[in-house]
Amino acid sequence: MVWSYVHWLVGLSLLFVVLERLFPWRKGQPLLRPGWLRDLGFLALNGHFFSLLTAGLNGWLAFQATTLLQGAGLRLDASPLPRWPFWAQVVVFLLVSDFLQWCVHNALHRVPFLWTFHKVHHAITTMDFVGNFRFHWMEIVVYKTAQWLPLALLGASGEAAFVVAVFGTFWGDLNHANLNVGLGPLGYVLNSPRMHLWHHDASDEGGVAKNFGIVLSLWDFVFRTAYWPRDRSPRALGYPGIEEMPLGLVGELAWPLVRRR
Repeated sequence: MVWSYVHWLVGLSLLFVVLERLFPWRKGQPLLRPGWLRDLGFLALNGHFFSLLTAGLNGWLAFQATTLLQGAGLRLDASPLPRWPFWAQVVVFLLVSDFLQWCVHNALHRVPFLWTFHKVHHAITTMDFVGNFRFHWMEIVVYKTAQWLPLALLGASGEAAFVVAVFGTFWGDLNHANLNVGLGPLGYVLNSPRMHLWHHDASDEGGVAKNFGIVLSLWDFVFRTAYWPRDRSPRALGYPGIEEMPLGLVGELAWPLVRRR
């Protein structure tokens, strides 16, 4: 299943390369834009290579944690979800996992220690689908740790989790893509490139913590963290103080760990 996911990642990457060339939102934005080689490294690490490296480790850690909790008397098989139809498992798993990711993403902006790592993602100044993979590996640790127990208790099938993972990757690529997609009224439920671009706004207009949605924008409208001027785009992307961030792949990966406090 891991190899199948990597094949999907490669296919989705090629799809968005073609779509961004055929239907660009920012028409003057070249394919080989500034920083493309560095961000290609992030794509390879976090998408096509690191997923293989972490899948086995995540599986082993999940097995050990499951064994430990079951030994302590906690039942992880009490959920009725595995007996539901496949489509219902996919929908419930998507809703629960996306809300958990919204909570984690919120924390990445509000907890100073976590924000230090998340700054790597917000060092994006030219947005395209590759931005979906431009993040520090520590975020994988945070997301997986926070999601594991709730999703384990949920008990959806591996196939349902796989479908949600592929769909989530597709939607993440879309949100970062150079495509003019607003979704109309569905934009109040589903995230889009127009709305997510404001999450990467370099200014503090609307607050510096806004639009945390991954697949669903619904959580931002419910919890009043949505900010989306429909008539324009941000003047610049990044974050206040972006000058502190090194420019190279190795420098950005090392910076949160070695920077002077």
